Parts: sequence; C-alpha cells; structure tokens
Amino acid sequence: MQLEIRLLGTVELSVDGQLVTPGAGNRRAVLAGLALAANRSVSLSRLAEMVWAGAPPPSAVANLRSHAAGLRRVLGDRLVARPNAYELRLAPHELDVIEFQRLAEVGRGRAATEDPIGVIPTLTAALAHWRGVAGDGLPRGTALDNRWASLDEERLQVFEELAEARLAAGRHGDLLSELREHLAAHPLRERAWGQLILALYRCGDVPAALTAYRDAHTTIGEQLGIEPGEELSAMHRAILGRAPEVSYTPPPAVIARAPTPAVETRSDGVVGWTVPRELPADLVTFVGGTAEIADVVATVTTATPAVMVVTGPAGSGKTALAVRAAHVAATDFPDGQVFVDLGYRASVTPDEVLARVLRALGVAPADVPKGADEQAGRFRSLAAGRRLLLVVDGVTRAAQVRPLLPAGPGPALIVVGQRHLGSLEGVHRVALPPLGATRARELLAALAGSARLAADPASTAELVRICAGSVLALRIVGTRLARWPGMSVGTLVGQLGDGRGRLDLLTYEDLSVRASLATGVAVVRSEDEVAGRLFELLGASPEAPAMVDRAATHLGVSSQRVRQALEDLVEAHLLYRDGPGGYRLPALVGDYAAELAAVPSALAHPLISGPPITLLPRSA
Repeated sequence: MQLEIRLLGTVELSVDGQLVTPGAGNRRAVLAGLALAANRSVSLSRLAEMVWAGAPPPSAVANLRSHAAGLRRVLGDRLVARPNAYELRLAPHELDVIEFQRLAEVGRGRAATEDPIGVIPTLTAALAHWRGVAGDGLPRGTALDNRWASLDEERLQVFEELAEARLAAGRHGDLLSELREHLAAHPLRERAWGQLILALYRCGDVPAALTAYRDAHTTIGEQLGIEPGEELSAMHRAILGRAPEVSYTPPPAVIARAPTPAVETRSDGVVGWTVPRELPADLVTFVGGTAEIADVVATVTTATPAVMVVTGPAGSGKTALAVRAAHVAATDFPDGQVFVDLGYRASVTPDEVLARVLRALGVAPADVPKGADEQAGRFRSLAAGRRLLLVVDGVTRAAQVRPLLPAGPGPALIVVGQRHLGSLEGVHRVALPPLGATRARELLAALAGSARLAADPASTAELVRICAGSVLALRIVGTRLARWPGMSVGTLVGQLGDGRGRLDLLTYEDLSVRASLATGVAVVRSEDEVAGRLFELLGASPEAPAMVDRAATHLGVSSQRVRQALEDLVEAHLLYRDGPGGYRLPALVGDYAAELAAVPSALAHPLISGPPITLLPRSA
C-alpha cells in the first residue's frame, strides 16, 4: 500500500494514488496527530489533547477508538493498536511535513558549502509541498496548535532563505510581487522588508525602495513600539549613500566552468563546450504532482546516483512533470540541459541516443565516433564533473539510456517512460498514478473556468469519471470546453457517454488519447508478440471469465508464457492487477482494446474466433 499524507494545507490522505476522505474534523485530527508522531506510539490521553480544546468529553476514549477503527479500514495494518495507544507506520516520503523539512535542510546545507544560487531548486521544491496553512480545517486550541505554528514559521524562514538566494542570483525583478504578498500577510518580518527594499533598489526604483523603508519603519513602530533593527537601518543608510555593496553586479558570462587539471589533459576533439538549453516550454496549466516534482528535483540535485526514472500510464502527465521538475532544477545545472525525445520507438538504438546527446554538447556530426562504446566513452569524458542535466523522454528499453548513467558526481539524468525499466539498478523511481478527482477538477477549471464547472457539478463529476484520471484526456476535454464557450459540460458528457465513439472525441489537434495508447501498444507488440495478441483478446469481451490455460490454448503457447505476457502488459500500464488473483483493463485502455478487437481483420483471426476471451486471473 502506498500512502501520501498531506498536512501542509487542508489535511489530505491518498491511498495507492487515490484521494480518500479521512472523515470529519476530529478523525482528521487523529490522523494528523498520528502522522506527526509517525512510527511512535501515541497514547490515548495524548491523542485526546490533539483532538479536543480544553478538557476532553467523558466519551473521549470511545470516540478515539471509533476514529481509529474508521482509519484502519483505510490504512489497514499501517495503523497498529498498542496498549492504550496507537502507532501509524509511515515511510519518510509518505508525509509532506518530513519531505518539506528534509529538502529545507538539504538546501541550507548547500548554502553553507557552495554558491547560494545552488539552493534555489531545492528550496523551491521544499515550498512546493505547501498548499495553505498547516493543518487547515482541523480543530484549533488543541495540543497540535504549537506544531502548526512551528511549521508555519519554518515556511516563512524557507521562503526568505529562497528570496535571499534569488537576490544573489540577480532575480530581484521576479521577487517584487512575491515579497509584497508575503509582507501583506506578515508585516513584521524585518528580513523580508530588507529583501523588498534591496530588490526595489536593484531594479532602479530608488524612491520606491525608500518608501518601502518608511513603510517598514511605520509598521514596526506602530505594532511593536520599537525602531527597526540595525540590519534594516544599515541598508537604509547604504541606499541613501548608493553604497556599492547594495548594488548587484552580474557575474561575467560563462560558457563553461573552469576545467580541472584532469579535464585539461583530455584530447576529446572538441573546441570549447557548448552549453545546451533544450528544455521544452513548461506547461502553464499544471496541476498536482508537487510531491513527485519535489522527489525528482531532490534526486537530480542531491542524490548519488543522480538518476530519476519517471513512469506511468499513457497520458498520465509524465513528460509535463519531468519538464516542470527540470525547469525547477535548471539553475543547479549551469553546464546545460539536454532534452531528447525517443518517441517511444523501440527501434531507437543506444548509439543513436548517444550521437544525439554528443551533437547537443557541441561535437560536430563528422566527429561523432562510430559505435556505442566509443560514443559512450566520449560522452563520459565530456560530462565528467560538469553540472549537466539530461532528460530523455519516450524510453522503451533500459538499454537506450544505460550509457547515459552518470559515472560520477556532476551530471544528472531524468528518464521518462511507461515501463518500470527494472534492470536500471540503483536509480530512484517515481510512478505517477491516475489523477485524483479533486486535482482532475482543478485541471478542468484551469482550462475551462471554474464557473462553468460549478454550474453543473453532476456533469462535471461524470466528465472526471469518463477521463479516468488521464491528464491527456482531461486536457483535451478542457480545451474543447474552452474552445466552445456555448457548449455545456452536460452536452460534452452526453457526446462522450457512448464508449463506442469516445476516443474519436478525445482528440484535439495534435492531442489524442487513441494515438497515445496506440504508441504504447505498438511498443508491446514489437517486443512481446504474445502480449500484443493477448491485449486484443482482452478487448474482445472484457467481462466474461476465463482461465490462463484457456488463453494459452487460443494463443498456442504455454500457460507460463501467458502469465509472462500478462505481467508485460502490467509493466506497460496497459493492464492493472485487480485483487488477489485477477487483472482489469483501465477504462480508456479498455475502449482502445475494444476498438482493436472490433476490426474485421482481427475478428477473423483464428485466435479470436470461438468463445470470447477476456480478463484473466494471475493464477490458473
């Protein structure tokens, strides 16, 4: 069971990628209290202090046991009963509080040992875990209040540490609106006032900088009855005197980092280093995945090896998430970012991938070595010790990216594919589940407008259900609604309701659910013929029961070979395990499989004629 508990905002619980409603306020307070004390026993008396303000009611113990029983129905054996206590077992990455604090600590450590610009992606990833006020919606006046206040204070500190790093990077213009919003909510933060004053001065607006100082002086004096601290007063004097230390001097343009002696002794045939900036544009409408983005950023900027494999079903937003994370981490890779799209073509060879990367790094086509071994050696020589980020999308086989795995510190790699790529050992992985209903509605609202959805909540819920958590399908229907303002959500749902033509409507310009699924199925067929044929059989009659042996007879292979094909389909996210012994086709995948099975030439195939073959249990 995969859990995700989010306390940095409204309390949320996700189980195996699906958002679950924990219950009313008191039950959510029990969940929050147990999560904050993860892997430690919390007594019933302590839990009562976390749930009720003041003296708990006489029924407190009975109520707490009832809440625990309700949570156990969702959490299973993760919630352990102890004598007069409970313990919630969590991995560190399953609680957003721990991930936020871990990333914040990593960022502070980097700031103490290297150029402060390097902390920007890590602290940005830390703040990405926040969605509002910590513990929002829970009872107040309880023993948890101090914890929420402490977390909110940590958030303010990390925001200001990030602002400090961005000022050091010369991003003063981008900071102005964020600092003003920060100070509107927290007007006594002297450090933030100093950052706003400095940013305004560096933008050339000296009058606004002096006005900001007067505003700080007035606010602090009126609310606290004291003068601003020495640091703020010193900055005011420095600005009045136009002291050089408050001006920003950009560093000289750098094409490459100064080579180490080991680099100087190379003879790699390349004159200078070309700094590639190949990342695609970041999507404006991007919803969800904050924890996954934080994982990717933390991995490529701090982990060893710095390799993250992003997997998920077709249309799950894998590429968008990888690109967003790469943009967040880009400043940590001044030697460049290379983006390669393999298009989920199994025929792409490792030497073709290496040649593409070498050309991006400035190697002339005529100088690219022949053969994967020499190309891999040239790449390792060029990339050694350099802060270079590679993003390879559309990967179908581990062999396509194995030569790009970092041989030492410096470069980092993000791999995007539908398959798990299990033979890549020692790497970090993040699997994207289907988008939950709440975030699906957020994406639709971003594209079509929230008022349009609010006008017909029932149809909106049905539209979300039809899209089955597919980011691609949601983008298509959201774009359709935006393109035709006169179309109601109910009208679109009515058109999509007939599954026989649903995939025809889930297409808009170059976006197509059918094309995305077809690409994934084509890869499976090219690498496992039996799995490809089995996928068509599953589409012929997805409801009738069948056994592995029966499928093996129809396909002319062994039962063990059918089991292997079933697991290949699971690996490609074309089939889900369902319960202890079965499988099921995901909703939109089932629509595509049914289309394949309905093709006359396929129906005439001797393997499909006769009794229908459908969803198969994993054990015969």
